Amino acid sequence: MEEGDSNNEESHIKATRFRNLPSVTSLSQEELIITTQNDSDLLSSIRRRVQISSEKIETGSLNVLSAKYESLDYDTCENYLLLDEERKKGYKFIVRKSIARWFIFLLIGMITALIACAIDISIEELSQLKYASLSKYVDQYVTQGKLYIPYFLWVLYNIIPVLIGSTLVAYVEPVAAGSGIPQVKCYLNGVKIPRVVRIKTLFVKSVGVVCSVVGGLAGGKEGPMIHSGAVVAAGISQGKSTTFRKDFKILKYFREDHEKRDFVSGGAAAGVSAAFGAPVGGVLFSLEEGTSFWNQSLTWRTFFASVISTFTLNVVLSTYHGVPGDLSYPGLLNLGRFENFSYQIYELPIFLIMGALGGLLGAMWNHINYKLSVFRMRYIRMRWLKVVEACMVAAVSATLGFLMMFMLNDCKPLGQDPTKYPTQLYCQDGQYNVLASIWFQTPEASVRSLFHDPPNTHNAASLTAFVIVYFLLSCWTFGLATSNGLFIPMLLTGAAWGRLIAVGLSLILSDNLLIHPGKYALIGAAAQLGGVVRMTISLTVIIMETTGNISFALPLIITLIAAKWTGDFFNEGIYDIHIQLSGVPLLPWEPPPLVHNIYASEVMSHPVVTLKCVENVGHIVELLKLASYNGFPVVDPPLTDQTEVTTYGRIRGLILRSQLIVILKRKIFNETSDEWDDINVGIFRDAYPRYSTIEQVDVTEEEKTYSIDLRPFMNPSPYTVLHSASLPRMFRLFRALGLRHLPIVNDTNEVIGMVTRKDLARYRVWRHQGRMGVEELLISKEI
Repeated sequence: MEEGDSNNEESHIKATRFRNLPSVTSLSQEELIITTQNDSDLLSSIRRRVQISSEKIETGSLNVLSAKYESLDYDTCENYLLLDEERKKGYKFIVRKSIARWFIFLLIGMITALIACAIDISIEELSQLKYASLSKYVDQYVTQGKLYIPYFLWVLYNIIPVLIGSTLVAYVEPVAAGSGIPQVKCYLNGVKIPRVVRIKTLFVKSVGVVCSVVGGLAGGKEGPMIHSGAVVAAGISQGKSTTFRKDFKILKYFREDHEKRDFVSGGAAAGVSAAFGAPVGGVLFSLEEGTSFWNQSLTWRTFFASVISTFTLNVVLSTYHGVPGDLSYPGLLNLGRFENFSYQIYELPIFLIMGALGGLLGAMWNHINYKLSVFRMRYIRMRWLKVVEACMVAAVSATLGFLMMFMLNDCKPLGQDPTKYPTQLYCQDGQYNVLASIWFQTPEASVRSLFHDPPNTHNAASLTAFVIVYFLLSCWTFGLATSNGLFIPMLLTGAAWGRLIAVGLSLILSDNLLIHPGKYALIGAAAQLGGVVRMTISLTVIIMETTGNISFALPLIITLIAAKWTGDFFNEGIYDIHIQLSGVPLLPWEPPPLVHNIYASEVMSHPVVTLKCVENVGHIVELLKLASYNGFPVVDPPLTDQTEVTTYGRIRGLILRSQLIVILKRKIFNETSDEWDDINVGIFRDAYPRYSTIEQVDVTEEEKTYSIDLRPFMNPSPYTVLHSASLPRMFRLFRALGLRHLPIVNDTNEVIGMVTRKDLARYRVWRHQGRMGVEELLISKEI
């Protein structure tokens, strides 16, 4: 509920939320007319197919679902054509398909890794140019007292790349903004996000990532790699490109949502393992964050793609760094090997507290970012404004870095620090400014130096300032119209405050041999990242694989679980918040608890629009123009024709909108059966994935009098449930089989309603500060 609502309305809604409501059809016409305002509230829950709320939706509310998202057809439509094709195939075909599948996963791993290499090398080269010149100019002009010259140069070096990147995102492909993990997560859950796996998106994403990291924004290149892997997988597996309008006539048997989605989950895993050099972490990430459907063979293939991806990246990067064959560059994010450090039993409580602190800070970060995102959705809607905002953040990043170097004169002697560009600034000869060396490198190099710098490199004042500034800066950056991830900024913030805790502990405990600051930096980084994204298993494994330190599993998992539970007490993970903001009907792992008293007859939308087994062409065309539905039950015509008795047709099958459109385009009418081409299941594959709209189909007036036999094309055995089924039962069926439509039948097998993903996603569990409940969401066409 929005806060402004009056209390009595709130209690009224609470009271009526779960009453068993009369079915609309059981009320006679007159009764429907006289219902008072109060009752119509009640009846609104038995809604027609898209009950769109009439009131203006408050932008940025988390309890609204958008009506524009469709589901993927994960469940294959077993019509007669498909069964016919299956019968003709032998074992040779099965073997060929299996080999093709493995080969595609091999390609996915390699191409994802090559894209990662291209991104990494361009960032490396450009940052080197940028920071070397900046460091030189600072030292050159500081003696002349003209520090404003390098400052303006820095602002310029930041704004130009960010301008390019954000213009691409805002004007060419808005889906490429952010890290892309929420979009991939929705896709793997079974929601069709428009344009998320297109080549254009991949191009904008890659260029945008290079621009935003070189432009000094507080973002990393790791998140977008996951999205890039998903796009690569979806592209390669189809054997055709719709963007370039080129069909290679290969791999046609993978052209369906079921296969494509399995490939995308492999691509996402390959992206993770390219970004972090963590093949096992990639598989676990795909399992934890993404895929709803998982089987053993998919695990194997995904792991194969991940290992290939890490290996390819390793070969290419080690060649680039001049040590070909020495495979020491497993991932883009190379945190450096930790020499084995042990931990004492009394440090575990400290790690627990650090985890809880990470959860608190993460929840705060998520809340600020949510408020910012709502502000952006309301006021920064013009494209040029988005570009201006991105450039503004770039300029502010440079300004803050400069101010910190200028104000905090934190000097250390040269020679004990692996920094590339020691900048002297106001230090004595033979010393360098520590903060300048943190700012004059890419964020991940800074993470590495915070992990590995010897003790006493950083003093408390500079670390505190850095944590505060970077925390707010990364919060402002995530959600801009640029492609950047949030893994690196979170690791950097966490590493800085972890190091700060180590400084504090070494003051308290006199024997500071045990307090290795790198260890606390690592725990802090894990806690901060876990508090924001709320992943546990995959994050533990990713961090273990990146640092090459197996013995640190227990402290990491303790920290991450503490961070997750503390954060979950206040709000959701950042990806879930962004998914809820965009109103995507995501189905969680479990059905909502305590909703066994809600039956299918209350959840379903009705009356249902049905088709007869042999249907008139004109009727179908009009129906598709008027209704926005995507699935129509095919029924036997009802037996009685009296107007008083409501009759329903007995279900014979289910046909999809896309199939009807293909049939109309191919003009497969009963009257023209002599002119039919060879009709097989391939005609539907050729039209996948972008089916025409009904407006693009032209049917002459004469053809409108013809008829179509739907029986060969419809799915003759759709999953149906009785009207008395409970909501959790339908939910499990939907989730486990990846359904898109679930017809509801009465005792005599007549269709009385239809349940889709949105009808189930409307019942969402909310948890806040230890309380929980189930709320019913609105569905709106506005967002």
